[in-house]
Amino acid sequence: MPQEVIRRKRDKQELTEAEIASIVEGVTDGRVSEGQIGAFTMAIYLNGTTIDERVALALAMRDSGRVLDWSGSGIDPRLIIDKHSSGGVGDEKITLLVVPLAAACGLFVPNLSGWGLDYCGGEMDMLASVPGYDGAPKPETYMRAVIETGGAISGPTSELAPADMKIFKVRDVTATVESVALITGSIMSKKLATAPNGVVITVGSGSGAYMATVDDARELAESMAEVGAGAGIPSVMLLTDLDAVLGTSVGSAVEVQETVDFLSGACRDPRAKELVIAVTAEMIVLAGVAPDIAEARALGEARLDDGSAAERFDRMIAALGGPADFVARAADILPKAAVIRPVVPETNGYVAGMNAKAVGLALIATGGGRKRPGDPIDLTVGFTDFCQVGNTVGADRPLCVLHTRNEAEWEEGASRIRAAVDISPTVPPAQGPIVIDRIERRP
Repeated sequence: MPQEVIRRKRDKQELTEAEIASIVEGVTDGRVSEGQIGAFTMAIYLNGTTIDERVALALAMRDSGRVLDWSGSGIDPRLIIDKHSSGGVGDEKITLLVVPLAAACGLFVPNLSGWGLDYCGGEMDMLASVPGYDGAPKPETYMRAVIETGGAISGPTSELAPADMKIFKVRDVTATVESVALITGSIMSKKLATAPNGVVITVGSGSGAYMATVDDARELAESMAEVGAGAGIPSVMLLTDLDAVLGTSVGSAVEVQETVDFLSGACRDPRAKELVIAVTAEMIVLAGVAPDIAEARALGEARLDDGSAAERFDRMIAALGGPADFVARAADILPKAAVIRPVVPETNGYVAGMNAKAVGLALIATGGGRKRPGDPIDLTVGFTDFCQVGNTVGADRPLCVLHTRNEAEWEEGASRIRAAVDISPTVPPAQGPIVIDRIERRP
């Protein structure tokens, strides 16, 4: 009975592998209700889990659907490496950048991502803004895209990690998003379902991340690394600083446009670029394509600069139903908001810092994010040209350009953005590095 398992976890008892599997099976086939999912996730949030329970949860969620089998694909299994992000404001676009770049470096990246969660955006919402793109393809279609283009990005489907899809949406509205055990299960089940030979995960901390402090991020990173090792794959966790918006845009269609601009070389935010190269280099080394990080970084830089990554992104989009020549035509293809206007600060000065979570909440308030699972979002809503720490801002340099559905929502968003950004009359200290620390684990 699901309630008996929930009761045991409520009472701080360690669950068996079979008990965890029974809950996940019930989630998958509908015998466990949304209310029971919420109770189960809250019991885990409040009482925690052991590493053995986390391994069991990740494997049960993986086994709730198919596990991909690459044995007849002709791909060298050593080259199948995935990446993921634990979430952050402006951070999810990094997946859209890394997957084609890693593919251009000779890797194969079967990536299962997710939708927006709480105040952070989601890769699948971004890709939903691309007309025709299938974010939930059949496994055979998905695998063919990986084989032919080197990478594919999909959400959990009814066949791949279906339990995560159901649990993920309940967590969003039950105040259990920040649970280390649940984040570990969600991320690692999706990674394991695609059967990679290794995985690189960025774990952010700061106001724009789910983990408020570096210590919190380290706890999550070590949890995922231990689960990866317990499930038989090596992993590298990169702890990142997300105390400010990452990159220059926040939202669905606008972050896809930033992705295109980055890959084509039109505009590359320095901190976003450093993270993209750092993640890609770790993937290259895990795959054995380069002997060390220095050579791997050089390879990543070369494939970015020679246009190979942009070409791979074009092929990836088309392979899952999107328009051909998307990179060249994105500005004409992507949907646009009705009101697009800059947000000017109330005083001139320098950006000393920002509350990135408040920026994410501003996206929700203006219709670009979800308040409840299943809520529709407006894919055109977002912020572009977002100011960075240290930038001069004033009448001739806005905080950002705000894209909204109407004037009232523009005013609401502008007020929230002004409140979220700290302006100083003096030049603030330089930001620290985007990558704070590194954790590696092997089976």
